[in-house]
Amino acid sequence: MKSSVSTRGAHDTLRDFTADRRLLVLSAMALVTGSFGAAAAWVLLKLIALVTNIAYFHVISTATTYLSHARLEPSSILIPIVGGIIVGLMARYGSDKIRGHGIPEALEAILIGQSRIQPRVAVLKPLSSAIAIGTGGPFGAEGPIIMTGGALGSLFAQFFHLSSAERKTLLVAGAAAGMTAIFGTPVAAVLLAIEVMLFEWKPRSFVPVVVSVIVAIAWRPWLVGPWPLFPHAGIPPMPWWGLALCAGVGLVAGLQSAITTSAFYWFEELFEKLPIHWMWWPALAGIVVGIGGLIDPAALGVGYDNIGALINGTVLLHAALALLIVKAIIWVVALSSGTSGGTLAPLLMMGGAVGALEAHILPFGDAGFWALLAMAAVLGGTLRCPLTATVFAIELTGDVRVMPAVLVTCVASFAVTVLLMRRSILTERLARRGRHLTYEYTVDPFEVMRVSEIMTRPVHTLPASMSTADVLAFFATENEIKRHKSYPVVDDTGRVVGMASRSDVLRWSREGWPRDQTLGERPEVGEVFVGYADELIGHLADRMAAADVGRVPVVDRATGKLAGLLARRDLLRVRANAARLERERARPLRVPS
Repeated sequence: MKSSVSTRGAHDTLRDFTADRRLLVLSAMALVTGSFGAAAAWVLLKLIALVTNIAYFHVISTATTYLSHARLEPSSILIPIVGGIIVGLMARYGSDKIRGHGIPEALEAILIGQSRIQPRVAVLKPLSSAIAIGTGGPFGAEGPIIMTGGALGSLFAQFFHLSSAERKTLLVAGAAAGMTAIFGTPVAAVLLAIEVMLFEWKPRSFVPVVVSVIVAIAWRPWLVGPWPLFPHAGIPPMPWWGLALCAGVGLVAGLQSAITTSAFYWFEELFEKLPIHWMWWPALAGIVVGIGGLIDPAALGVGYDNIGALINGTVLLHAALALLIVKAIIWVVALSSGTSGGTLAPLLMMGGAVGALEAHILPFGDAGFWALLAMAAVLGGTLRCPLTATVFAIELTGDVRVMPAVLVTCVASFAVTVLLMRRSILTERLARRGRHLTYEYTVDPFEVMRVSEIMTRPVHTLPASMSTADVLAFFATENEIKRHKSYPVVDDTGRVVGMASRSDVLRWSREGWPRDQTLGERPEVGEVFVGYADELIGHLADRMAAADVGRVPVVDRATGKLAGLLARRDLLRVRANAARLERERARPLRVPS
């Protein structure tokens, strides 16, 4: 239905976006949050290296070391146990907000805490993560840095007079900057912010986040190192049916994502049944981590060297199988215990290991190619962010030619997980705390329709010259047209001068006001709240909610004359119509018989 009200040459201040000069203020502040995120990434990586060197090599050094080829003694089992005890004590007596892998905690701060994060979280989160990872925890640094960068962005925002939505923008900007500094993936960081953390697509949030990640990627060569992190150019010649095979790999990755997520929350429920305080859970998980490290040391720590080896195709069959099994077990157990650590790197490793195994039976491509596709697909399926995962794989390797194959694989994995699982590994924990999230971004029908499209017309009215006695008689007599609770009061020119309701009439009859007084002479009738025919439904609905008004006369903005009437039930019909368009199916075209 088309609106009967033209906005050409009339009062029309609507825009495609709601950005104003505050966008420039937030963008300037994002320069600081980007630097904070990059600096926090550097500190976290150095802390992880320091703890790793002290715990396993008994030297004080911040040089990056990996445990893939370390020769561990049985006594090394004690290292992750001690690390778990320390992290448990920090969570118990410091802040329980440091528990978990970072992103759900950031989401909780956005949804519940008005984007306010305590200062101690910004200190304890990277410190606890460095201890957990440095003592062998099978985690990546990206989850903790997302939480730490977000905490720094939130703290910075809290020093200024900002709204909750503006604090959210800077929190997410800091988180995206931290991820960018760790992996060197600015576009993927922006997409992760949009797909997972912002819950909106607005210039007010998008532009500052981009500013923040650009600052972080500019700092990265000085603080962390060059990018791409894992250079790769191994895309094979692909037959015409090759993309179908990529989709098959994505389906397997989707199943892997579903199994991993289910296992994680199954173990979390087991921990919750234990008759001991949650402070000791990370220490118990440390036993499993320590034993896993004896079986395959490559499964311990951040393992970025494993990701590089998988992408390069240098991981042997038995090594990929061992990495998959051991990494999956110790990561699920350790993360479900509530210790501090990230998810991205472990997901990449577990997905890459499956891809390396699949490469031995697939008819084209090397192990590195399929490992890259599978690790991106597992990331996209588990976190429900297929676009982020696609761009993430491209930025990690610097090979844009792999985009079609990665996109197909990630979307196939995403489709499997959204069909099999109600929630992701990020949102399930929030759901268990009574919070529901939806990541389906749609256009609000209230923001695209005008009031003139749904208002009731013609409208039954009462003249301003009508006496109180006649009004009492009018409402006392039941007939076909006298079924409304209130009526617009109009003057001789058709302009709305007020509203008269049944409750008004009851009060007048009870208070015994002069019966010869007209409607136009009653002061409460003149307190009129009007809508405009060319107004967006959403704008009028917001004003009605603020004024607690359920029935509004609609006037023409140019003439002020009554054009229609809008009630709450009309607003409900808009929602009902939107649901009907989603639900009802039709076949407009038919093949002639």
